[in-house]
Amino acid sequence: MIKAIIFDFDGLIVDTETAWFEAYKETMSLYKVDLPLERFVECVGSDNTALYEFFKQQLGESCDIAEIEAKAKSLYKIKMKTPQAREGVKDYLEEAKKWGYKIAIASSSTKEWVTHYLKELGLLHYFEVMITQDDVDKVKPAPDLYLKAVDALNISPNEALAFEDSLNGLQAALAAGLKCVIVPNPVTESLPFENYDLRLTSMTEKRFIDVIKQIEQ
Repeated sequence: MIKAIIFDFDGLIVDTETAWFEAYKETMSLYKVDLPLERFVECVGSDNTALYEFFKQQLGESCDIAEIEAKAKSLYKIKMKTPQAREGVKDYLEEAKKWGYKIAIASSSTKEWVTHYLKELGLLHYFEVMITQDDVDKVKPAPDLYLKAVDALNISPNEALAFEDSLNGLQAALAAGLKCVIVPNPVTESLPFENYDLRLTSMTEKRFIDVIKQIEQ
């Protein structure tokens, strides 16, 4: 029986991923380098290690990661000037709260990053537990974030349902023993998702309680 829902943050609650992809792609074009989507998605849901490796391969010794980051960040800020929660997110949180489910976040980003956006979106009060990269040694696809979240919620992994938009996130949730609903965004929709319990195009596709019923069948 599901007792808690654990949300990923980036790309799931608010689509930061598309803005970052566009920002990095535009930045790399200044260096005459194309950033293919399939290279960018390697880092989605995890950290930027794979992305920085790609930059170094393309630019060699002249690669200045700090400079690339600074340029991409300023473009990202312009694109995300007025962040919006993804469709149906607030309804799911509202319904989950109404039905008495525990609600948590498990994110590979920093606590400061996640908290900033949740405050701006007016969603912070829904989450009783927030586990981020600040709390673990390894981010997704390692299961640590989810294991720590279920521990903090005082439940077992099979009593939690994860909502994810990325392959790294799905792998983390499954490795931790959770069931997982995939809600991809434009950047992640073509990823080779496997072994998930349900896939939605957005949270408006099915009511929250119907998702729970389907998962529990």
